[in-house]
Amino acid sequence: MTTPLRLAIIASSTRDGRFGPTVATWFTGLARQRADLDVTVVDLAETPLPATMTSALSAEDVARLGAVTPRLDAADAFVVVTPEYNHSYPASLKNAIDWHFTQWRAKPVGFVSYGGVSGGLRAVEHLRQVFAELHAVTVRDTVSFHGAAALFDGDGQPKEPEGCGKAAGALLDRLVWWSDALREARAKNPYAA
Repeated sequence: MTTPLRLAIIASSTRDGRFGPTVATWFTGLARQRADLDVTVVDLAETPLPATMTSALSAEDVARLGAVTPRLDAADAFVVVTPEYNHSYPASLKNAIDWHFTQWRAKPVGFVSYGGVSGGLRAVEHLRQVFAELHAVTVRDTVSFHGAAALFDGDGQPKEPEGCGKAAGALLDRLVWWSDALREARAKNPYAA
């Protein structure tokens, strides 16, 4: 058996009363059932990054980066769990993306989105452009929850798990394929942008 691929699931919402932990916990549970994945969760609300990109960081800012950067660096793949705010993605996620560069290179990124009518898909489309600029490969398959709050029960589980479970399985299958291919490629020939 090959070494499990290291998947970092990024919970991007930091707002008070956020719904993101419900979606992220559900998806993380599915991912952790797979023997081919070693899963870690990076919750940006629990590990807030410095808001200003400057060379003069405080000790607290350095510690915050130290809690996130090594986990992103070690990952073979990412799944971003994102809401849609004002037809795009949260500022906390943009900040996390901008603080890191080499961590995303030649690695696949999948998306689980949630929101109102669009289910967060406009945020995903914006993120595809951003990750392409960072030399990451975005996976076509996504999981999207339209009107998310009404789709989950009081225990944080989807009321109708079959469709979203199938979509999550397809996303993870594609992510594993790309992760395996890109990990092998990076090992043979380190990626240089």
